[in-house]
Amino acid sequence: MQGCGFHIARSNKLPLALLALICVSLFLWPWEKAPLMSSLLPSFEQFSILTPVTDVPTRTSSSADKKSSRDSIGSSSSKEMEHVPIFLANDSLASDSALKEANVEECNFAKGRWVADSTRPLYSGSACKQWLSPMWACRLMKRPDFSFEGFRWQPQGCKVPEFSRSSFLSRMHNKTIALIGDSLGRQQFQSLMCMVTGGELSPEVENIGIDYGLVKAPGALRPDGWVYRFPSTNTTILFYWSASLCELEPLNTSGPSTHYALHLDRPVTFLKQHLPRFDVLVLNTGHHWNRDKFRGNQWELYAGGKPVVDGEELADLRNAKNFTLHSIARWVDLQIKRRPQLKAFLRTISPRHFVNGDWNTGGSCNNTVPLAGGSEVSQDGSSDPIPEAAVKGTRVKLLDITALSQLRDEGHVSKYTVKAILGVHDCLHWCLPGIPDAWNEILCAQL
Repeated sequence: MQGCGFHIARSNKLPLALLALICVSLFLWPWEKAPLMSSLLPSFEQFSILTPVTDVPTRTSSSADKKSSRDSIGSSSSKEMEHVPIFLANDSLASDSALKEANVEECNFAKGRWVADSTRPLYSGSACKQWLSPMWACRLMKRPDFSFEGFRWQPQGCKVPEFSRSSFLSRMHNKTIALIGDSLGRQQFQSLMCMVTGGELSPEVENIGIDYGLVKAPGALRPDGWVYRFPSTNTTILFYWSASLCELEPLNTSGPSTHYALHLDRPVTFLKQHLPRFDVLVLNTGHHWNRDKFRGNQWELYAGGKPVVDGEELADLRNAKNFTLHSIARWVDLQIKRRPQLKAFLRTISPRHFVNGDWNTGGSCNNTVPLAGGSEVSQDGSSDPIPEAAVKGTRVKLLDITALSQLRDEGHVSKYTVKAILGVHDCLHWCLPGIPDAWNEILCAQL
């Protein structure tokens, strides 16, 4: 107001309206240069609301619902999938120049599509005998078709670096990568070993399982895990079998056949003992959380050091699995806080594709046409919501492979098994090379 008063004193002959106009102009001019009030108002983007995600459950299907389960995952219209294109390697969801290099924070690796790629597979299923179990090497099982090998996963808007054996070993110099889980975790481990060696005989790679106590016990079919070291870069890759990720405690140490307490709130002992040696950790569980597996393994649920009794919430195996995944995610998160260099992943479930029954009731998976029901995943959220919820708010990352694997029902072992039994199909495990290679490419892009 002193400015306005100054002008009035100097020129009291000016019309009052003109003086008022001058004062208003002087007041508005600095506002435009520094709009303080407008900066205090919230932007429109702050009120944006995310669209709810519809989960696509993994389940055993019948021939009647087979078509609907094969629709493009996350698609809003089944009519759009009446003609499913198979994209070539030089096609993309965006032009190569528009794709950004894979970024852990920005890229949703689970959203994208399968594209045909003449450079696949990354190794020979016939040659990788040093690491690959014969029961999963479909080229050794007289399977006549191998078109399922010729695809790679392309995330939407992200350029996943081409897998390089030398680059991987260089990045994993003096590091240990540990995979802990069930037989699908073992498949991922064998896939990674074949990828890193190119499927070639590698006598220089050292078996150091004894350093982790992983040796085959007398009378056992196999050890509880495998550990291999690449001496050129001091890189170690290991797998430990733990179908539940929980600590197992024998209830009768003196009996010849004891039941085991499965402690839902305690990580498997091997993980607690050796975690300080790991730089990368990949965990998975899922297909053993059913009553048949619990009876066969003689597992009994425990929580808080006490048995879980019938009628309690945790007596439901779905709740028990949920509780376990949340517990282990929080425990690993605490370890990362103490050891920030540790990168940890919780992998989502690998889907089954039994049609017209289950593994023991005549279920089959005879499709041999790649991407017969769709090639694209368009949803933002995971089709396996339990691990997705478990890692939320933690430093553990989600390795989301469920929806992209759901599209590849032709890639299972099917009836081509070591001991083929008429009417029994393996629609759970995958042929290698195959779908688990894509899981590892997504994993490596985040290391």
